[in-house]
Amino acid sequence: MAERDLATGTMNSGAERHRVVFHMDMDAFFVSVEELYDPSLKGKPVVVGGKGHERGVVSAASYAARQFGIHSAMPLRTAYQKCPQAIFLDGHRDRYSEHSRKVRAILEEFAPVVEMASIDEAYLEMTGTRRLYGPPLAAAHQLHERIRRQTRLNCSIGIGTSRLVAKVCSDLAKPNGLFEVLPGMEAAVLAPLPVGKIPGVGRVMQRDLAEMGVRRVGDLNLVDEQVLLRRFGKWGLALAGKAQGKDAGGWFDEEIGADDDPKSVSHEHTFSEDTADAATLEAVLARMAEMVGRRLRDLGLHARTVQLKLRDQNFRTVTRARTVEQRTNLDAEIFQEARALFRQHWKRGSLVRLIGVQASGLDTREGQLGLLDGDRHQRLQQALQAADKLRARFGEDSVSLAASMRGRFRERVHETMPQQEPGESSHSKTPDNAAPDQVWPDS
Repeated sequence: MAERDLATGTMNSGAERHRVVFHMDMDAFFVSVEELYDPSLKGKPVVVGGKGHERGVVSAASYAARQFGIHSAMPLRTAYQKCPQAIFLDGHRDRYSEHSRKVRAILEEFAPVVEMASIDEAYLEMTGTRRLYGPPLAAAHQLHERIRRQTRLNCSIGIGTSRLVAKVCSDLAKPNGLFEVLPGMEAAVLAPLPVGKIPGVGRVMQRDLAEMGVRRVGDLNLVDEQVLLRRFGKWGLALAGKAQGKDAGGWFDEEIGADDDPKSVSHEHTFSEDTADAATLEAVLARMAEMVGRRLRDLGLHARTVQLKLRDQNFRTVTRARTVEQRTNLDAEIFQEARALFRQHWKRGSLVRLIGVQASGLDTREGQLGLLDGDRHQRLQQALQAADKLRARFGEDSVSLAASMRGRFRERVHETMPQQEPGESSHSKTPDNAAPDQVWPDS
């Protein structure tokens, strides 16, 4: 059967009869970028995310550090206990952004359709490119070498007939390798893998599945779909398809690049010491509202919903949201909504470990404003555009809401959050049917 060659736009009777998807994942991206600026780090246990005595989590770890059991999202203090001789770095978000843009430019030049899933990973639609690059494995080798040559960074590439299989393959290819699952072999290759290898299956779901006797992906094929549906809802039904290597459910159902806009923008901060000081908490809240607002403006988006996240000293987490009357990307308006939620749901005197702001319900359109409100809104927009230019030139701390002046803190960078810019601020493309413990990544 003839297919259209996406690279040339012509019909190609010799093209692939099966879909071809690449998942490109940079290897230890933050650490690798740091090694470009300081070659002495190579081969050493390096941890990016903060100092070993601080709160917070590991953003990225070198492969040498991983040999000590250190991994992303691990508390920094735990990482220090496992490897006190490791080199702990705060990280450089500007460097990671710059190199991410370089990688993206290479991908967009190479593939007909590219979708960045985070700052260091992307899906490529490669169906119909055989005449341009040869078989999928040969094409992946060319891309792999091009990235290495032009950025001096390593990546791993997975090849499959679906997003899911390609993503699993890139993980199996690490570090610095290629892995292809041939059409028709998806279920057989996935079957012996731990069920946690399926994207979106977190610790909570792994535990629940283990109670059902499901520890390997192949075990899912022995469970009736109706049982999975009753236990986990539509996510459980999607699991049955994923065990066969299919893009089942939520974001995985979409075409690559069909919806490249973020679903939310968020920022959260873990305090070095738990605090019950209301002024400090509101100052940090204002600072995060600024960062969320600026990211929305950078993306040309406006939010309809503002959400507050609070975690106390006992790790109890509360999230509450408000829907605003008019979509906004203004710092002051985001802060106003977040502060109202905070004052409503924070029990005065209770210690706070983490606080976060999220904006969702995103759209490129602004809400309809009245004449007086519209004039005020326009003046605020102009003022913030000027402030954004100053921040871009002189740094984030050069201009700020008065309310956030007490809320200064050192930003940490996170490699694992689904985002295009690093830092605790993120814009997320969480699948609609994500498992309950996968909705908002912990910091």
